[in-house]
Amino acid sequence: MTEEMAVPGWKKWLEGIGDQVGFFINFFRNIFTGGFEWSEFVRQCYEIGYRSIMLVGITSFIMGLVLVVQLRPTLVAFGSTSMLPKTLAVSFIRELGPVIIAIICAGKIASSIGAELGSMKVTEQLDAMEVSGANPLQYLVVTRILATTIMVPILSVMGDVIGLFGGFLALNLRDTMSFSLYFAKVVASIDFADFLPAVIKTIFFGFAIGFVGCYKGFHSNKGTESVGIAANSAVVTASLWIFVIDAIAVQVTSLLFYK
Repeated sequence: MTEEMAVPGWKKWLEGIGDQVGFFINFFRNIFTGGFEWSEFVRQCYEIGYRSIMLVGITSFIMGLVLVVQLRPTLVAFGSTSMLPKTLAVSFIRELGPVIIAIICAGKIASSIGAELGSMKVTEQLDAMEVSGANPLQYLVVTRILATTIMVPILSVMGDVIGLFGGFLALNLRDTMSFSLYFAKVVASIDFADFLPAVIKTIFFGFAIGFVGCYKGFHSNKGTESVGIAANSAVVTASLWIFVIDAIAVQVTSLLFYK
């Protein structure tokens, strides 16, 4: 009885994998289909990027400030207070900044896309687009996924810079270091192997956020409660994929750059 009950669950899981692969293939097909929706793409870049700057900026600033406050006692104990800028820059740019900013974007962007497309599915607007001859995948999905893929790395780089400013402020609350010396130490500590892999993985973070949000919204069930389910599921799934991608990226980066 237990094995019989387990079969439908595995079947449903495999069907979900197949649906996601099909959705992924349709997405790439529609990228190269004529009539790309540039106006909608620009609007989504504005909605996803510009409207997230305040949240990302505040979060990054506080993260940079808190990291310096937390790191300072340990470095003081070893007489290495001068290493604070380098420690903050390397840890923030390599790992903490991209991952935390991606999680913030998953909470804001993936939920928004999932809820928006889910409500359109519930109110049969997607069906109406297909009947009228419009391509909902090209208009709604391609533009949103490409916008997140482009804007999340930009938000991550902006967040890194803002976080370093927060670290500078926190450092000068207890110690004294000039602005020019602080950022000279920061720039000297950042290597090509620190910055490039961090930017590349944020591109995959952005794609995962947009893809999951669109998939969950596009495949939500009928009924008003499915909108909330789609939004919640988009956040959880996108966050999980961010950690999986980060784990893979760390392993690849360590093999290529830190042998």
